[in-house]
Amino acid sequence: MPFLDRLSAWAAGKPHDVAVVCGNQRLSWSELADQAGRLARSGEDLRILQEPNGVQFAVRWAAGTAGRRECAVLDPLWPAELTAEVRERLTQRWGATTAAPTELEDGDDESSFLVGLTSGTTSLPKAFSRTRGSWRRSFEASIELFGLSPDDRVLAPGPLSASLNLYTLSECLFAGASFHMLPHFDVGDAHVEIGRASITRLVLVPTMLRVLAERGLAGDVDASGISAIVCSGQKLDRRTLEAARRWAPNAVVWEYYGASELSFVAARAHFPGETPAEMGTGVGRAFPGVDLAILDDDGGPVPDGETGNICVRGGLVSEGYVWGDDGEAFTRLGEWCTVRDQGYVQDGELHVLGRTQDMINTGGQNVYPHEVEAALAMLPGVAEVVAAGIPDDVRGQRVVAGVVPAHAGLCQLQLRAGLEGRLAPAKRPLQYFQLDELPVTERGKLSRAQFQKWVLEGDARARNLA
Repeated sequence: MPFLDRLSAWAAGKPHDVAVVCGNQRLSWSELADQAGRLARSGEDLRILQEPNGVQFAVRWAAGTAGRRECAVLDPLWPAELTAEVRERLTQRWGATTAAPTELEDGDDESSFLVGLTSGTTSLPKAFSRTRGSWRRSFEASIELFGLSPDDRVLAPGPLSASLNLYTLSECLFAGASFHMLPHFDVGDAHVEIGRASITRLVLVPTMLRVLAERGLAGDVDASGISAIVCSGQKLDRRTLEAARRWAPNAVVWEYYGASELSFVAARAHFPGETPAEMGTGVGRAFPGVDLAILDDDGGPVPDGETGNICVRGGLVSEGYVWGDDGEAFTRLGEWCTVRDQGYVQDGELHVLGRTQDMINTGGQNVYPHEVEAALAMLPGVAEVVAAGIPDDVRGQRVVAGVVPAHAGLCQLQLRAGLEGRLAPAKRPLQYFQLDELPVTERGKLSRAQFQKWVLEGDARARNLA
């Protein structure tokens, strides 16, 4: 793993400082290095890590990636059948023999240390491999851009089986920052940890940030000591940004766009006191060390302002799929790589519209849910929004939107009027549904598929908006 030599250095330089914390559990740098070193030398099979959040996760992660070892991190909430199928696939890759005992040290940059798994709850997730060098270069880039230092105390409240949080743990061990997690996501526990540990940085998805900020404001939870908030996993919306600014007034709020297979792609910062930016579909400029281009399906360049595949090249990209390559996600177009997310570049800023498979084809027009959501999110009275396509006998699909109102009395007429001049007529929703809350996955990400299911099944959680 690309942080183990650094871990040993921190253990020697500040042995008694706190390295990892989970609730009442904590390990110092020397304790973490000693326990991980003993486990790495034990010969125990550590290739599969499927544990809930806890300090022992960090121990097993460090030991499981020592030397030239390769480790796969599985979600502990997966059903038994899915777990068994993934384990069988991994056995086919590795064989029955276990890795030999090794010292707690980094392998060479070109060797693979991680079999990453895309999100999956019922269907088999795709698996991809990552080299040590790709994450080392990612650490160097993200630490410099986001300003992470050994003095930081970082809280990532989500599950470590999610790539955002696994990366943050590893990045902190590389940078010498104290990493804080929760046994499971709980708003009250997160607020307590922020105060008790004097947390300086948050790393989380926007839905988690929203609830922490809004309930923190309501409960007078002091977040003035937070200097940076890093968001990814979905687009940061205006209401979440405004709540975060009020709750953590001294924090730089970073949003970045990336993919597990690509690493970082683009980022933008929202600084304290600056005039609020128009959120829309923009996600910032290319990440340091990343070349960014918009290409067509044949790998040809697309003019500025026109939609195509968001492509990157550089040393942060994964090695590709171990299994599950269906040609619809990670693809190489010559020297460029893409996960088939669609977008465009305007004045140097990347605008993300969404995955090709999320696209709605309505009456021969291609509509990306994210552009509908971005337009609706700018309207007064809209707190949160989700858009999707559902079957339509005439159009093939029709655009529908679910809205969480910011106040009582919001109606379809207001929404339709508000989209005039903001969104082309063919892209405007034909139906609106009132939601009490957005449908999200167990990892806190927006689930358009769940919204579609609510609409098609007449679920009471999606009610026709008057």
